[in-house]
Amino acid sequence: MTKEDKEKLLKIIVAEKDNLLVNIKSLEEGSKPVAPDDAIGRLTRMDAINAKSINEANLNTAKVKLVKLERALSKLDDPDFGICAICEEPIPVGRIMLIPETTVCVQCADK
Repeated sequence: MTKEDKEKLLKIIVAEKDNLLVNIKSLEEGSKPVAPDDAIGRLTRMDAINAKSINEANLNTAKVKLVKLERALSKLDDPDFGICAICEEPIPVGRIMLIPETTVCVQCADK
């Protein structure tokens, strides 16, 4: 991976982290408990509870991705960065640009 690729990747990771942080705040608001004393109908309450569950799942996914992005950011200058964790072959730069938190190549991910 060239120095220019690493600089471009750094910008991509920082932008994704910023977007995730905004998204996480929004999802945390949507994951708050539904108050039982709210004057909403039974079906609306069920919809609110369902939406809360979906928001919680999305929140967990976003938090995991954030941790992975932070890990990728911290390892960006390591000589092993961009090497598949399974087959130890270089991961194509295009894949890393699309999925900066990836640690495996396409072939190993398919297995």
